[in-house]
Amino acid sequence: MAKLELSEYFSEIYKKGEVPRFKVFVDGKWIDAKETTDLVSPVDEKVVAQISAVSAEQVKMALDSAGANKNKIRDMAAIDRLELLNRIRQELARHKDEIVKVLMIESGKAFRAASGELNAALERMRLGMEDSRKIMGEYMPGDWSSDTAQKVALVIREPIGVVLGISPFNYPVYTSIAKVLPALLAGNSVVIKPPSADPLAFLMCTEIFRKMGLPSGTLQVLTGSREEVGDLLIKSDEVNMISFTGSTNVGKHISSIAGLKKMHLELGGKASAVVLDDADLDLAAKECVKGSIELAGQRCDAVSRILVVEKVYNEFITKIKTHLKDYKLGNPFDGEEITVGPVISIKAAKRIDGMLQDAIKKGAKLLAGGKYDDAYYEPTLLIDVPLTAEIANEETFGPIITVIKVKDIEDAIRVANNSNYGLDSCVFTENFYKTWEVMKALKAGNVTLNAAPSHGTAYFPFGGIKDSGQGKEGVGYSIEEMTVMKTMIFNLAPKNLGKKYTGEFKD
Repeated sequence: MAKLELSEYFSEIYKKGEVPRFKVFVDGKWIDAKETTDLVSPVDEKVVAQISAVSAEQVKMALDSAGANKNKIRDMAAIDRLELLNRIRQELARHKDEIVKVLMIESGKAFRAASGELNAALERMRLGMEDSRKIMGEYMPGDWSSDTAQKVALVIREPIGVVLGISPFNYPVYTSIAKVLPALLAGNSVVIKPPSADPLAFLMCTEIFRKMGLPSGTLQVLTGSREEVGDLLIKSDEVNMISFTGSTNVGKHISSIAGLKKMHLELGGKASAVVLDDADLDLAAKECVKGSIELAGQRCDAVSRILVVEKVYNEFITKIKTHLKDYKLGNPFDGEEITVGPVISIKAAKRIDGMLQDAIKKGAKLLAGGKYDDAYYEPTLLIDVPLTAEIANEETFGPIITVIKVKDIEDAIRVANNSNYGLDSCVFTENFYKTWEVMKALKAGNVTLNAAPSHGTAYFPFGGIKDSGQGKEGVGYSIEEMTVMKTMIFNLAPKNLGKKYTGEFKD
């Protein structure tokens, strides 16, 4: 594996040594924490860095700084904020290769996946122009209602204050930037807690934000995995909004202790792919394999179970086996032909295997894969999965293709909706009326036709229902989540400037 070595450009963010020791970013400065945790790369199970475990005192420093400095970003002209973020984007692009390499080391992503994440982050920043256009208002003449006839109102959007962003390990750079970008564009200060498993690449991005001139104190970046630190951030009265992406269990915990803060929660998913008997089966198989296996299945929008009508079940399985051969598991640094790297940890691999073994015990058949070595889990095909199996109902977050036979379209809808989750689903059919029937019936925030779900750069809005969370994010939508609406009402009657209500035509 390539050694973790950073260029001089990033020398401020860590202390050199046999194992580099990374700092946290508080009040515009890189500072040490007294305690650290080891970062173990899933590529070879070696310690590649030490991560600062931020203290309660440092959490308070960061929150105080975020609150004290929020007007720095709020008082900037919107065009200045936009141009600053564009300059940051250009600098991120210049350092893309170095960031991608670090991301591969810490997360185990294959080159294509790591590079794709950085490209998506850069594109999300470019699309920030669309987000910025949402910071608008509305003029409302009051004479459309008798009780407001001589009044007018302006409905405007204002920064919410301090936004706390908590990011997941599967997209540590993209998701963190997708929280920072709209928050700053809206004029908020931001506190980000990147994932403990792979925070390094985003720490590098943070240094670029600093060097490009982001006002001091408007971005804080804290690392560490201790639960009490996260709880201090969530409970703080200084925080006005929480944007969390991660597991449903953690999301529920956040909701239970956050109080009345505004929240955006993007939680777990159990995306069903419904394959009907008139579908293009080759397309469906290719997309379902892609949706199940890419990024080793570690995606909230992954195809987590495939519901295939019995009429085409066997033919579909044959095509799945063909397309599964397109994915090669291996060390991400063995070349670009490697398309699937390890999952995030050995612990994760064992959890995935436990779900597989449970399904086999309950009657499922293993047709391919099913083995793992350290954090390397083989792309796996599991068919005839019973609905009593854990893997049929709970988020897999691993490279297992789970296929379930259903009788017909009604049975597929019933099974798909019998879930606590409701983030994504998809349907494969060539019939318009069946498309409409299924897409309307599926209880999910997003439903895709003839392709695997993919949030991508969030050009299309997404967000779940049920245990998959609350709120929407995406270009033109995230900005609304991170602002508050204010209505300003003007009484024009004293100067006779408003339109008077006569009532002469009232019945």
